[in-house]
Amino acid sequence: MAEKVLMKGNEAFAEAVIRGGCRFYFGYPITPQSEIPEFMARELNKRGGAFLQAESELGAINMTYGCAAAGGNVFISSSSPGISLMQEGMSFLCSAEVPCTILNVSRCGPGVGGIQPGQADYYQMTRGGGNGDYRIPTFAPANIQEAVDILYEAPMLADQIRNPVAVLADGMLGQMMEPVELPEQKKQYSADEIAEYKPWALTGYNAKADKQRVVVKSLRLQPEALEEHVEKLFEKYHRLEKELVRYEAIDLDGADIVFVAFGTMSRLCKEAMEILSEQGIKAGLIRPISIWPFPLEAFDKIDFGTTKVVISTELSMGQMIDDVRLGVCGRLPVRLIHRTGGMIPTSLEVVEKAKTILEESK
Repeated sequence: MAEKVLMKGNEAFAEAVIRGGCRFYFGYPITPQSEIPEFMARELNKRGGAFLQAESELGAINMTYGCAAAGGNVFISSSSPGISLMQEGMSFLCSAEVPCTILNVSRCGPGVGGIQPGQADYYQMTRGGGNGDYRIPTFAPANIQEAVDILYEAPMLADQIRNPVAVLADGMLGQMMEPVELPEQKKQYSADEIAEYKPWALTGYNAKADKQRVVVKSLRLQPEALEEHVEKLFEKYHRLEKELVRYEAIDLDGADIVFVAFGTMSRLCKEAMEILSEQGIKAGLIRPISIWPFPLEAFDKIDFGTTKVVISTELSMGQMIDDVRLGVCGRLPVRLIHRTGGMIPTSLEVVEKAKTILEESK
């Protein structure tokens, strides 16, 4: 068994994605993820890669587009308002089918907001703020080890599907420390190997390769051609909706209450479930790990004979609750427990609010 090491979340995220094959990082410091560009500046050059601090998040996402279009395995990270600035570029990346790995270590908002943790970027990450029809698979880990495992696989997954892959980790995960088991370093491709591994990439002219001219673009001025391209993209997205769904379902059989929570809030819900059990109330949990595609199928596992209410539990005014309602599909009442502004409820607060909601639902 590999040895576990105690690491801060942000540094573990960066280490995991380097070991997963990332060679390039373009970024800009913003709390609560500034340790990531600091770590990359120190480590990437020593390990066969390159770090470049951009002049802004706008610069960073467009540097990512250029480097990834040339076949580079690129990782980019930011926090809430910085991700907002990057979303035009994310739309370009999806349209041009250029892969990269994106991490949002989210803070509370809206606007500049505050530097405390929040989950109000759910719409931002699952609906997207860029223009047009596009989708980005997005995963929401609940602990640092899970984030490490997801980020380790993300560069290869992005290459396989030719699309950005994103991770939403609230600021608490980025700033806390936990023991993690780090995976082995994956192969990093040479320039010659990239040309073979990524035949669509802009790797330069090679007369011996007998290779057709490669074009990476987003612009399609003919409506018929653009419609055909977008429909082709959505054939891929519909496939990914089936292939990439990940979730955890706990104690749904016979549950009086079913919590739905992701990231840090799911950990608080697990504590609340134990307290409720001691008080004679059985609670279950659906924890989406993929927030797009959202695990709608998990809600079919609810015991509709015993469950009285489904409670979306969020560090926002209620954003995931829209997807929860889609999953429940009118079969049970759906309610919300939330804090915002950087406030984090205690497990006891969740318990008391859940008991009140349960009583009102009888």
